[in-house]
Amino acid sequence: MNWFIKLLLEESIPQTVIIFGVVIAIGTWLGRVKIFGISLGVTWILFMGLAISYAGIHVNKETEHFLKEFGLILFVYSIGLQVGPGFFSSLKKNAAVTNGLAAMVVLLGVLTVVGFYFLLGQPITTLTGVMSGAVTNTPGLGAAQAAAKDLHLPADTTSFITLAYAVVYPFGVFGIIAAILILKAFFRVNLDKERELHRKLDVLKSNKPVSIHLVMQNKQLVGKPLRNVFELLKEPVVVSRLYHQGKVITPTPQTHLAEDDVLLIVAHKDQLQVLKTIIGEESDMNLKELPKSELISRIIIVTQSEVTHRRLGDIAALHQHDFTLTRLSRAGVEMVPHGDIVLQLGDQVKVVGTEEGIDLVTKTVGNQLKRLDVPDLAPIFIGIVAGVVLGSVPMFFFNMPVPVKIGLAGGPLIIALLLSRYGGKFYLNQYTTYSANLMLRELGISLFLASVGLSSGANLQTALSGNNAWLWIVMGLTITIVPLLIVGMIAHYVFRKTFFEVCGLLSGASTDPPALAFSTQLAKNEVASVTYATVYPLTMILRIIAAQLLILFLS
Repeated sequence: MNWFIKLLLEESIPQTVIIFGVVIAIGTWLGRVKIFGISLGVTWILFMGLAISYAGIHVNKETEHFLKEFGLILFVYSIGLQVGPGFFSSLKKNAAVTNGLAAMVVLLGVLTVVGFYFLLGQPITTLTGVMSGAVTNTPGLGAAQAAAKDLHLPADTTSFITLAYAVVYPFGVFGIIAAILILKAFFRVNLDKERELHRKLDVLKSNKPVSIHLVMQNKQLVGKPLRNVFELLKEPVVVSRLYHQGKVITPTPQTHLAEDDVLLIVAHKDQLQVLKTIIGEESDMNLKELPKSELISRIIIVTQSEVTHRRLGDIAALHQHDFTLTRLSRAGVEMVPHGDIVLQLGDQVKVVGTEEGIDLVTKTVGNQLKRLDVPDLAPIFIGIVAGVVLGSVPMFFFNMPVPVKIGLAGGPLIIALLLSRYGGKFYLNQYTTYSANLMLRELGISLFLASVGLSSGANLQTALSGNNAWLWIVMGLTITIVPLLIVGMIAHYVFRKTFFEVCGLLSGASTDPPALAFSTQLAKNEVASVTYATVYPLTMILRIIAAQLLILFLS
Protein backbone atom coordinates (compact mmCIF):
# COMPACT_ATOMS: atom_id res chain seq x y z
CA MET A 1 0.00 0.00 0.00
CA ASN A 2 2.97 2.27 0.56
CA TRP A 3 3.63 2.38 -3.17
CA PHE A 4 0.14 3.82 -3.75
CA ILE A 5 0.55 6.54 -1.10
CA LYS A 6 3.95 7.34 -2.56
CA LEU A 7 2.40 7.55 -6.03
CA LEU A 8 -0.18 10.09 -4.84
CA LEU A 9 2.08 12.28 -2.68
CA GLU A 10 5.51 12.35 -4.32
CA GLU A 11 5.86 14.73 -7.27
CA SER A 12 6.24 12.87 -10.55
CA ILE A 13 4.65 12.73 -13.99
CA PRO A 14 2.31 9.82 -13.05
CA GLN A 15 1.29 11.65 -9.86
CA THR A 16 0.58 14.84 -11.83
CA VAL A 17 -1.60 12.94 -14.29
CA ILE A 18 -3.54 11.27 -11.46
CA ILE A 19 -4.13 14.52 -9.54
CA PHE A 20 -5.22 16.40 -12.66
CA GLY A 21 -7.53 13.52 -13.57
CA VAL A 22 -9.14 13.46 -10.13
CA VAL A 23 -9.54 17.25 -10.00
CA ILE A 24 -11.11 17.46 -13.47
CA ALA A 25 -13.36 14.41 -13.04
CA ILE A 26 -14.79 15.40 -9.65
CA GLY A 27 -15.04 19.05 -10.65
CA THR A 28 -16.95 18.13 -13.80
CA TRP A 29 -19.40 15.95 -11.86
CA LEU A 30 -19.98 18.66 -9.24
CA GLY A 31 -20.49 21.15 -12.06
CA ARG A 32 -23.68 19.36 -13.03
CA VAL A 33 -25.26 20.09 -9.64
CA LYS A 34 -27.66 23.03 -9.68
CA ILE A 35 -28.17 25.27 -6.67
CA PHE A 36 -31.29 27.46 -6.91
CA GLY A 37 -31.45 26.51 -10.57
CA ILE A 38 -27.89 27.66 -11.30
CA SER A 39 -24.81 25.54 -11.93
CA LEU A 40 -21.25 26.87 -11.87
CA GLY A 41 -20.22 24.24 -14.41
CA VAL A 42 -16.50 23.83 -15.06
CA THR A 43 -15.66 26.45 -12.40
CA TRP A 44 -15.94 23.58 -9.90
CA ILE A 45 -12.68 22.25 -11.35
CA LEU A 46 -11.00 25.39 -10.00
CA PHE A 47 -12.58 24.78 -6.57
CA MET A 48 -11.38 21.19 -6.53
CA GLY A 49 -7.85 22.27 -7.45
CA LEU A 50 -7.87 24.84 -4.64
CA ALA A 51 -9.11 22.26 -2.13
CA ILE A 52 -6.52 19.62 -3.01
CA SER A 53 -3.68 22.17 -3.07
CA TYR A 54 -4.90 23.66 0.23
CA ALA A 55 -4.77 20.14 1.71
CA GLY A 56 -1.06 19.99 0.95
CA ILE A 57 -1.00 17.85 -2.21
CA HIS A 58 1.28 19.39 -4.83
CA VAL A 59 2.26 18.46 -8.38
CA ASN A 60 5.37 19.08 -10.48
CA LYS A 61 5.54 22.84 -11.05
CA GLU A 62 7.01 22.73 -14.54
CA THR A 63 4.35 20.29 -15.74
CA GLU A 64 1.63 22.27 -13.99
CA HIS A 65 2.75 25.51 -15.65
CA PHE A 66 2.89 23.88 -19.09
CA LEU A 67 -0.59 22.39 -18.73
CA LYS A 68 -1.95 25.74 -17.57
CA GLU A 69 -0.60 27.68 -20.55
CA PHE A 70 -1.28 24.95 -23.12
CA GLY A 71 -4.81 24.47 -21.80
CA LEU A 72 -5.46 28.20 -22.11
CA ILE A 73 -4.10 28.19 -25.67
CA LEU A 74 -6.37 25.28 -26.66
CA PHE A 75 -9.37 27.00 -25.11
CA VAL A 76 -8.97 30.42 -26.72
CA TYR A 77 -7.86 28.95 -30.06
CA SER A 78 -10.94 26.72 -30.34
CA ILE A 79 -13.12 29.67 -29.31
CA GLY A 80 -11.54 31.76 -32.07
CA LEU A 81 -12.13 29.10 -34.72
CA GLN A 82 -15.77 28.72 -33.71
CA VAL A 83 -16.75 32.39 -33.47
CA GLY A 84 -14.53 33.78 -36.25
CA PRO A 85 -17.19 34.34 -38.94
CA GLY A 86 -19.63 35.88 -36.47
CA PHE A 87 -16.82 37.98 -34.96
CA PHE A 88 -16.08 39.76 -38.23
CA SER A 89 -19.78 40.45 -38.70
CA SER A 90 -19.93 41.99 -35.22
CA LEU A 91 -16.98 44.27 -36.02
CA LYS A 92 -19.02 45.91 -38.76
CA LYS A 93 -21.98 46.56 -36.50
CA ASN A 94 -21.11 47.73 -32.99
CA ALA A 95 -17.46 46.99 -32.20
CA ALA A 96 -16.71 50.62 -31.24
CA VAL A 97 -19.44 50.76 -28.59
CA THR A 98 -18.59 47.32 -27.21
CA ASN A 99 -14.87 48.08 -26.94
CA GLY A 100 -15.66 51.47 -25.42
CA LEU A 101 -17.67 49.78 -22.68
CA ALA A 102 -14.83 47.29 -22.06
CA ALA A 103 -12.36 50.18 -21.80
CA MET A 104 -14.70 51.79 -19.26
CA VAL A 105 -14.43 48.65 -17.09
CA VAL A 106 -10.63 48.94 -17.17
CA LEU A 107 -10.73 52.67 -16.39
CA LEU A 108 -13.12 52.26 -13.44
CA GLY A 109 -10.90 49.50 -12.04
CA VAL A 110 -7.82 51.74 -12.26
CA LEU A 111 -9.66 54.64 -10.62
CA THR A 112 -10.74 52.31 -7.80
CA VAL A 113 -7.10 51.31 -7.27
CA VAL A 114 -6.01 54.95 -7.19
CA GLY A 115 -8.76 55.65 -4.67
CA PHE A 116 -7.52 52.87 -2.37
CA TYR A 117 -3.97 54.17 -2.78
CA PHE A 118 -4.84 57.64 -1.43
CA LEU A 119 -7.47 56.55 1.11
CA LEU A 120 -5.78 53.54 2.72
CA GLY A 121 -2.11 54.29 2.08
CA GLN A 122 -1.42 50.83 0.65
CA PRO A 123 1.72 50.53 -1.54
CA ILE A 124 0.91 50.84 -5.23
CA THR A 125 2.92 47.66 -5.90
CA THR A 126 0.60 45.69 -3.63
CA LEU A 127 -2.48 47.35 -5.09
CA THR A 128 -1.33 46.55 -8.62
CA GLY A 129 -1.01 42.91 -7.62
CA VAL A 130 -4.48 43.07 -6.09
CA MET A 131 -5.86 44.58 -9.31
CA SER A 132 -4.23 41.96 -11.53
CA GLY A 133 -5.64 39.18 -9.37
CA ALA A 134 -9.05 40.83 -9.16
CA VAL A 135 -9.38 40.83 -12.95
CA THR A 136 -7.54 37.48 -13.33
CA ASN A 137 -4.98 39.08 -15.65
CA THR A 138 -1.64 37.28 -15.42
CA PRO A 139 0.05 39.35 -18.19
CA GLY A 140 -0.80 42.47 -16.16
CA LEU A 141 0.98 40.90 -13.19
CA GLY A 142 4.03 40.22 -15.35
CA ALA A 143 3.98 43.79 -16.64
CA ALA A 144 3.83 45.20 -13.10
CA GLN A 145 6.72 42.98 -11.99
CA ALA A 146 8.81 44.08 -14.98
CA ALA A 147 8.07 47.76 -14.32
CA ALA A 148 8.99 47.38 -10.64
CA LYS A 149 12.24 45.63 -11.60
CA ASP A 150 13.16 48.37 -14.08
CA LEU A 151 12.58 51.00 -11.39
CA HIS A 152 14.86 49.01 -9.01
CA LEU A 153 12.25 48.89 -6.27
CA PRO A 154 13.16 46.91 -3.11
CA ALA A 155 12.69 43.15 -3.40
CA ASP A 156 10.52 42.96 -0.27
CA THR A 157 8.18 45.53 -1.83
CA THR A 158 7.89 43.84 -5.21
CA SER A 159 7.31 40.42 -3.62
CA PHE A 160 3.95 41.67 -2.40
CA ILE A 161 2.82 42.06 -6.04
CA THR A 162 2.84 38.29 -6.54
CA LEU A 163 1.53 37.51 -3.04
CA ALA A 164 -1.41 39.91 -3.38
CA TYR A 165 -2.16 38.51 -6.83
CA ALA A 166 -2.16 34.93 -5.50
CA VAL A 167 -4.49 35.80 -2.61
CA VAL A 168 -7.02 37.73 -4.70
CA TYR A 169 -7.02 35.65 -7.91
CA PRO A 170 -9.46 32.90 -6.78
CA PHE A 171 -11.83 35.51 -5.40
CA GLY A 172 -11.50 37.42 -8.67
CA VAL A 173 -12.83 34.41 -10.56
CA PHE A 174 -15.73 34.10 -8.12
CA GLY A 175 -16.34 37.86 -8.18
CA ILE A 176 -16.74 38.03 -11.95
CA ILE A 177 -19.24 35.15 -11.92
CA ALA A 178 -20.98 36.74 -8.92
CA ALA A 179 -21.33 40.02 -10.85
CA ILE A 180 -22.93 38.14 -13.76
CA LEU A 181 -25.36 36.40 -11.38
CA ILE A 182 -26.21 39.70 -9.65
CA LEU A 183 -26.99 41.30 -13.02
CA LYS A 184 -29.05 38.25 -14.00
CA ALA A 185 -31.17 38.71 -10.88
CA PHE A 186 -31.36 42.49 -11.28
CA PHE A 187 -32.40 42.26 -14.95
CA ARG A 188 -34.84 39.46 -14.04
CA VAL A 189 -33.52 37.36 -16.89
CA ASN A 190 -35.40 34.27 -18.01
CA LEU A 191 -32.72 32.26 -19.82
CA ASP A 192 -35.16 30.48 -22.15
CA LYS A 193 -36.78 33.78 -23.16
CA GLU A 194 -33.35 35.35 -23.62
CA ARG A 195 -32.28 32.55 -25.95
CA GLU A 196 -35.48 32.93 -27.95
CA LEU A 197 -34.88 36.70 -28.11
CA HIS A 198 -31.45 36.09 -29.64
CA ARG A 199 -32.89 33.67 -32.13
CA LYS A 200 -35.32 36.35 -33.28
CA LEU A 201 -32.65 39.06 -33.25
CA ASP A 202 -30.42 36.91 -35.44
CA VAL A 203 -33.20 36.74 -38.00
CA LEU A 204 -33.91 40.49 -37.85
CA LYS A 205 -30.32 41.78 -37.72
CA SER A 206 -28.65 39.37 -40.06
CA ASN A 207 -28.43 40.13 -43.73
CA LYS A 208 -28.99 36.48 -44.59
CA PRO A 209 -29.84 35.54 -48.16
CA VAL A 210 -33.57 35.31 -48.88
CA SER A 211 -35.45 34.24 -51.99
CA ILE A 212 -37.99 36.28 -53.92
CA HIS A 213 -40.02 35.77 -57.12
CA LEU A 214 -39.99 38.80 -59.46
CA VAL A 215 -41.74 39.36 -62.79
CA MET A 216 -39.66 40.78 -65.64
CA GLN A 217 -41.41 44.11 -66.34
CA ASN A 218 -38.44 46.29 -67.27
CA LYS A 219 -38.79 46.88 -71.04
CA GLN A 220 -35.13 47.83 -71.36
CA LEU A 221 -34.04 44.37 -70.15
CA VAL A 222 -36.41 42.37 -72.35
CA GLY A 223 -34.40 40.46 -74.97
CA LYS A 224 -31.14 41.18 -73.11
CA PRO A 225 -28.95 38.50 -71.47
CA LEU A 226 -29.30 37.88 -67.75
CA ARG A 227 -25.78 39.16 -67.11
CA ASN A 228 -27.10 42.70 -67.75
CA VAL A 229 -29.09 42.41 -64.52
CA PHE A 230 -25.97 41.38 -62.60
CA GLU A 231 -24.03 44.34 -64.01
CA LEU A 232 -26.59 46.77 -62.55
CA LEU A 233 -26.07 45.48 -59.00
CA LYS A 234 -23.31 46.30 -56.54
CA GLU A 235 -23.59 42.99 -54.68
CA PRO A 236 -23.80 39.44 -56.06
CA VAL A 237 -27.19 37.74 -56.45
CA VAL A 238 -28.19 34.33 -57.77
CA VAL A 239 -31.06 33.54 -60.13
CA SER A 240 -31.74 29.94 -59.10
CA ARG A 241 -34.78 29.32 -61.34
CA LEU A 242 -36.32 31.09 -64.33
CA TYR A 243 -39.84 30.57 -65.71
CA HIS A 244 -39.17 31.11 -69.40
CA GLN A 245 -41.37 30.15 -72.38
CA GLY A 246 -43.53 27.88 -70.26
CA LYS A 247 -40.60 25.99 -68.67
CA VAL A 248 -38.65 26.26 -65.43
CA ILE A 249 -34.92 26.30 -66.14
CA THR A 250 -31.66 27.07 -64.37
CA PRO A 251 -30.50 30.11 -66.34
CA THR A 252 -26.97 31.09 -67.29
CA PRO A 253 -25.66 34.65 -67.65
CA GLN A 254 -26.21 34.27 -71.40
CA THR A 255 -29.93 33.39 -71.11
CA HIS A 256 -32.01 36.07 -72.85
CA LEU A 257 -34.90 37.45 -70.82
CA ALA A 258 -38.46 37.78 -72.07
CA GLU A 259 -41.33 39.92 -70.86
CA ASP A 260 -43.29 38.36 -67.97
CA ASP A 261 -40.52 35.87 -67.22
CA VAL A 262 -40.53 34.98 -63.52
CA LEU A 263 -37.15 34.98 -61.79
CA LEU A 264 -36.52 33.23 -58.46
CA ILE A 265 -33.68 35.31 -57.02
CA VAL A 266 -31.54 34.62 -53.96
CA ALA A 267 -30.06 37.83 -52.53
CA HIS A 268 -29.31 39.57 -49.26
CA LYS A 269 -32.31 41.32 -47.74
CA ASP A 270 -30.94 44.81 -48.30
CA GLN A 271 -30.89 44.13 -52.05
CA LEU A 272 -34.60 43.33 -52.42
CA GLN A 273 -35.85 46.87 -53.04
CA VAL A 274 -33.13 47.49 -55.61
CA LEU A 275 -34.07 44.28 -57.42
CA LYS A 276 -37.73 45.28 -57.54
CA THR A 277 -36.75 48.62 -59.04
CA ILE A 278 -34.57 47.01 -61.72
CA ILE A 279 -36.73 44.00 -62.64
CA GLY A 280 -40.34 44.45 -61.57
CA GLU A 281 -42.96 43.59 -58.99
CA GLU A 282 -43.14 40.47 -56.87
CA SER A 283 -44.88 37.48 -58.44
CA ASP A 284 -47.49 35.17 -56.90
CA MET A 285 -45.99 32.21 -58.78
CA ASN A 286 -43.87 29.78 -56.77
CA LEU A 287 -41.36 28.14 -59.09
CA LYS A 288 -40.40 25.61 -56.42
CA GLU A 289 -43.87 24.07 -56.46
CA LEU A 290 -44.63 23.89 -60.20
CA PRO A 291 -45.54 20.25 -60.94
CA LYS A 292 -43.81 20.05 -64.34
CA SER A 293 -40.45 21.24 -63.10
CA GLU A 294 -37.57 18.77 -63.35
CA LEU A 295 -35.39 20.83 -61.05
CA ILE A 296 -34.55 19.69 -57.55
CA SER A 297 -32.55 21.26 -54.70
CA ARG A 298 -30.00 19.64 -52.46
CA ILE A 299 -27.51 20.70 -49.79
CA ILE A 300 -23.99 19.39 -50.48
CA ILE A 301 -21.07 19.49 -48.02
CA VAL A 302 -17.61 20.48 -49.25
CA THR A 303 -15.24 17.64 -48.33
CA GLN A 304 -12.90 17.61 -51.34
CA SER A 305 -9.66 19.35 -50.34
CA GLU A 306 -8.75 19.96 -54.01
CA VAL A 307 -11.42 22.69 -54.33
CA THR A 308 -10.88 24.42 -50.99
CA HIS A 309 -7.98 26.70 -51.95
CA ARG A 310 -9.44 27.97 -55.22
CA ARG A 311 -11.87 30.74 -56.07
CA LEU A 312 -15.33 29.51 -56.91
CA GLY A 313 -15.02 31.29 -60.24
CA ASP A 314 -11.88 29.29 -61.09
CA ILE A 315 -13.48 25.86 -60.69
CA ALA A 316 -14.52 24.97 -64.24
CA ALA A 317 -16.73 22.04 -63.23
CA LEU A 318 -19.02 24.42 -61.34
CA HIS A 319 -19.78 26.51 -64.45
CA GLN A 320 -22.26 24.20 -66.15
CA HIS A 321 -25.80 24.76 -67.45
CA ASP A 322 -27.73 22.15 -65.46
CA PHE A 323 -27.45 23.62 -61.97
CA THR A 324 -27.03 26.80 -59.95
CA LEU A 325 -25.33 27.32 -56.59
CA THR A 326 -27.87 29.35 -54.63
CA ARG A 327 -26.58 29.61 -51.04
CA LEU A 328 -23.44 28.91 -49.05
CA SER A 329 -23.42 28.39 -45.28
CA ARG A 330 -20.19 28.54 -43.25
CA ALA A 331 -20.07 28.24 -39.46
CA GLY A 332 -23.69 29.34 -39.25
CA VAL A 333 -23.22 32.36 -41.53
CA GLU A 334 -25.16 32.28 -44.80
CA MET A 335 -23.97 34.08 -47.92
CA VAL A 336 -24.71 34.34 -51.63
CA PRO A 337 -22.17 32.32 -53.67
CA HIS A 338 -20.05 34.36 -56.08
CA GLY A 339 -16.86 33.92 -58.07
CA ASP A 340 -14.50 35.41 -55.46
CA ILE A 341 -15.50 33.09 -52.61
CA VAL A 342 -12.85 30.54 -51.62
CA LEU A 343 -14.50 27.31 -50.53
CA GLN A 344 -13.56 25.77 -47.18
CA LEU A 345 -13.99 22.25 -45.84
CA GLY A 346 -17.35 21.89 -44.15
CA ASP A 347 -19.06 24.58 -46.24
CA GLN A 348 -22.68 23.71 -46.99
CA VAL A 349 -23.69 24.58 -50.55
CA LYS A 350 -27.32 24.59 -51.66
CA VAL A 351 -27.66 23.57 -55.29
CA VAL A 352 -30.68 23.81 -57.62
CA GLY A 353 -30.64 21.88 -60.89
CA THR A 354 -31.31 18.64 -62.69
CA GLU A 355 -30.38 15.29 -61.18
CA GLU A 356 -27.38 15.07 -63.52
CA GLY A 357 -26.23 18.60 -62.68
CA ILE A 358 -26.43 18.01 -58.93
CA ASP A 359 -24.53 14.74 -59.29
CA LEU A 360 -21.75 16.69 -61.04
CA VAL A 361 -21.55 19.20 -58.17
CA THR A 362 -21.52 16.36 -55.64
CA LYS A 363 -18.64 14.68 -57.45
CA THR A 364 -16.72 17.96 -57.63
CA VAL A 365 -17.00 19.16 -54.02
CA GLY A 366 -17.14 15.77 -52.29
CA ASN A 367 -20.11 15.37 -49.92
CA GLN A 368 -18.27 12.49 -48.23
CA LEU A 369 -19.01 13.30 -44.60
CA LYS A 370 -16.67 10.71 -43.12
CA ARG A 371 -13.71 12.75 -44.38
CA LEU A 372 -14.68 15.53 -41.98
CA ASP A 373 -14.51 13.23 -38.98
CA VAL A 374 -10.70 13.18 -39.23
CA PRO A 375 -9.36 16.69 -38.48
CA ASP A 376 -6.21 17.96 -40.18
CA LEU A 377 -4.03 18.73 -37.16
CA ALA A 378 -1.07 20.27 -39.04
CA PRO A 379 -2.81 23.58 -39.95
CA ILE A 380 -4.25 23.82 -36.43
CA PHE A 381 -0.83 23.55 -34.81
CA ILE A 382 0.66 25.93 -37.38
CA GLY A 383 -2.00 28.39 -36.28
CA ILE A 384 -1.15 27.81 -32.61
CA VAL A 385 2.55 28.38 -33.34
CA ALA A 386 1.72 31.62 -35.19
CA GLY A 387 -0.48 32.68 -32.27
CA VAL A 388 2.26 32.09 -29.70
CA VAL A 389 4.71 34.05 -31.85
CA LEU A 390 2.23 36.93 -32.21
CA GLY A 391 1.53 36.88 -28.48
CA SER A 392 5.26 37.16 -27.77
CA VAL A 393 5.91 40.18 -30.00
CA PRO A 394 7.00 43.14 -27.81
CA MET A 395 5.22 46.43 -28.45
CA PHE A 396 6.31 49.77 -27.00
CA PHE A 397 3.85 52.52 -26.04
CA PHE A 398 4.32 56.02 -24.63
CA ASN A 399 8.08 55.64 -24.17
CA MET A 400 7.47 52.94 -21.57
CA PRO A 401 10.64 51.18 -20.36
CA VAL A 402 9.09 47.72 -20.72
CA PRO A 403 7.30 46.28 -23.77
CA VAL A 404 3.66 45.23 -23.92
CA LYS A 405 2.76 41.72 -25.11
CA ILE A 406 -0.72 40.39 -25.75
CA GLY A 407 0.37 37.04 -24.35
CA LEU A 408 -0.32 33.36 -24.91
CA ALA A 409 -4.07 33.93 -24.79
CA GLY A 410 -4.37 37.02 -26.98
CA GLY A 411 -2.05 35.87 -29.78
CA PRO A 412 -3.67 32.47 -30.46
CA LEU A 413 -7.14 34.03 -30.21
CA ILE A 414 -6.37 36.65 -32.86
CA ILE A 415 -4.72 34.12 -35.20
CA ALA A 416 -7.65 31.71 -34.81
CA LEU A 417 -10.11 34.48 -35.65
CA LEU A 418 -8.16 35.38 -38.78
CA LEU A 419 -7.64 31.80 -39.94
CA SER A 420 -11.28 30.87 -39.41
CA ARG A 421 -12.11 33.55 -41.96
CA TYR A 422 -9.11 33.65 -44.30
CA GLY A 423 -7.28 30.34 -43.70
CA GLY A 424 -8.45 28.85 -47.00
CA LYS A 425 -6.54 31.48 -48.95
CA PHE A 426 -3.29 30.34 -47.35
CA TYR A 427 -3.90 26.59 -47.75
CA LEU A 428 -4.47 26.34 -43.98
CA ASN A 429 -7.64 24.35 -43.42
CA GLN A 430 -8.85 25.04 -39.88
CA TYR A 431 -12.05 23.04 -40.13
CA THR A 432 -13.08 20.88 -37.18
CA THR A 433 -16.49 19.41 -36.52
CA TYR A 434 -18.48 21.11 -33.77
CA SER A 435 -17.99 18.12 -31.46
CA ALA A 436 -14.22 18.13 -32.03
CA ASN A 437 -14.05 21.88 -31.41
CA LEU A 438 -16.09 21.49 -28.23
CA MET A 439 -13.79 18.69 -27.06
CA LEU A 440 -10.72 20.88 -27.53
CA ARG A 441 -12.43 23.78 -25.80
CA GLU A 442 -13.53 21.76 -22.76
CA LEU A 443 -10.19 19.98 -22.46
CA GLY A 444 -8.34 23.30 -22.60
CA ILE A 445 -10.42 25.12 -19.99
CA SER A 446 -10.37 22.05 -17.71
CA LEU A 447 -6.55 21.86 -17.78
CA PHE A 448 -6.31 25.61 -17.24
CA LEU A 449 -8.69 25.72 -14.26
CA ALA A 450 -7.15 22.66 -12.62
CA SER A 451 -3.68 24.22 -12.94
CA VAL A 452 -4.81 27.56 -11.51
CA GLY A 453 -6.45 25.84 -8.56
CA LEU A 454 -3.51 23.56 -7.83
CA SER A 455 -1.05 26.47 -7.99
CA SER A 456 -3.12 28.86 -5.85
CA GLY A 457 -4.20 26.74 -2.91
CA ALA A 458 -0.86 26.71 -1.07
CA ASN A 459 -0.37 30.47 -1.51
CA LEU A 460 -3.89 31.04 -0.28
CA GLN A 461 -3.14 29.14 2.94
CA THR A 462 -0.01 31.18 3.58
CA ALA A 463 -1.52 34.54 2.66
CA LEU A 464 -4.72 34.17 4.68
CA SER A 465 -2.65 33.91 7.84
CA GLY A 466 -1.25 37.43 7.25
CA ASN A 467 -2.71 40.64 8.64
CA ASN A 468 -3.43 42.26 5.28
CA ALA A 469 -4.88 39.25 3.45
CA TRP A 470 -8.53 39.97 4.19
CA LEU A 471 -8.08 43.63 3.31
CA TRP A 472 -6.60 42.59 -0.02
CA ILE A 473 -9.57 40.30 -0.64
CA VAL A 474 -12.09 43.04 0.14
CA MET A 475 -10.27 45.52 -2.11
CA GLY A 476 -10.00 42.89 -4.83
CA LEU A 477 -13.70 42.07 -4.76
CA THR A 478 -14.48 45.80 -4.95
CA ILE A 479 -12.18 46.21 -7.96
CA THR A 480 -13.77 43.15 -9.55
CA ILE A 481 -17.47 43.65 -8.94
CA VAL A 482 -18.15 47.40 -8.82
CA PRO A 483 -16.87 48.30 -12.35
CA LEU A 484 -18.62 45.25 -13.81
CA LEU A 485 -21.95 46.14 -12.23
CA ILE A 486 -21.74 49.79 -13.32
CA VAL A 487 -20.78 49.01 -16.91
CA GLY A 488 -23.23 46.10 -17.06
CA MET A 489 -26.06 48.47 -16.11
CA ILE A 490 -24.94 51.06 -18.66
CA ALA A 491 -24.57 48.44 -21.40
CA HIS A 492 -28.05 47.03 -20.76
CA TYR A 493 -30.08 50.17 -20.09
CA VAL A 494 -28.27 52.78 -22.22
CA PHE A 495 -26.95 50.74 -25.15
CA ARG A 496 -29.65 48.06 -25.05
CA LYS A 497 -27.22 45.15 -24.87
CA THR A 498 -28.84 41.80 -24.13
CA PHE A 499 -27.88 39.83 -21.03
CA PHE A 500 -25.78 37.34 -23.00
CA GLU A 501 -23.94 40.19 -24.73
CA VAL A 502 -23.30 41.76 -21.31
CA CYS A 503 -21.93 38.42 -20.06
CA GLY A 504 -19.46 38.23 -22.94
CA LEU A 505 -18.54 41.90 -22.55
CA LEU A 506 -17.78 41.57 -18.83
CA SER A 507 -15.89 38.29 -19.28
CA GLY A 508 -13.77 39.82 -22.03
CA ALA A 509 -13.23 43.05 -20.10
CA SER A 510 -11.89 40.88 -17.25
CA THR A 511 -9.88 38.67 -19.66
CA ASP A 512 -11.34 35.75 -17.73
CA PRO A 513 -11.77 32.36 -19.50
CA PRO A 514 -13.66 30.75 -16.55
CA ALA A 515 -16.25 33.53 -16.71
CA LEU A 516 -16.55 33.01 -20.47
CA ALA A 517 -17.06 29.28 -19.94
CA PHE A 518 -19.75 30.05 -17.35
CA SER A 519 -21.42 32.60 -19.66
CA THR A 520 -21.38 30.19 -22.60
CA GLN A 521 -22.98 27.54 -20.42
CA LEU A 522 -25.75 29.97 -19.47
CA ALA A 523 -26.34 31.12 -23.04
CA LYS A 524 -26.02 27.76 -24.82
CA ASN A 525 -25.09 29.75 -27.96
CA GLU A 526 -22.11 31.73 -29.26
CA VAL A 527 -23.34 35.24 -28.36
CA ALA A 528 -21.14 35.62 -25.28
CA SER A 529 -18.12 34.14 -27.08
CA VAL A 530 -18.42 36.55 -30.02
CA THR A 531 -18.64 39.56 -27.69
CA TYR A 532 -15.73 38.24 -25.63
CA ALA A 533 -13.58 37.89 -28.74
CA THR A 534 -14.57 41.40 -29.86
CA VAL A 535 -13.24 43.13 -26.72
CA TYR A 536 -10.46 40.77 -25.60
CA PRO A 537 -7.51 42.08 -27.68
CA LEU A 538 -8.01 45.74 -26.74
CA THR A 539 -8.76 44.90 -23.10
CA MET A 540 -5.64 42.77 -22.77
CA ILE A 541 -3.44 45.60 -24.01
CA LEU A 542 -5.18 48.13 -21.74
CA ARG A 543 -4.80 45.85 -18.70
CA ILE A 544 -1.07 45.47 -19.32
CA ILE A 545 -0.54 49.19 -19.90
CA ALA A 546 -2.62 50.10 -16.83
CA ALA A 547 -0.57 47.85 -14.53
CA GLN A 548 2.68 49.37 -15.78
CA LEU A 549 1.46 52.97 -15.60
CA LEU A 550 0.33 52.56 -11.98
CA ILE A 551 3.80 51.37 -10.98
CA LEU A 552 5.60 54.03 -13.04
CA PHE A 553 3.59 57.04 -11.87
CA LEU A 554 2.71 56.21 -8.25
CA SER A 555 5.78 54.32 -6.98
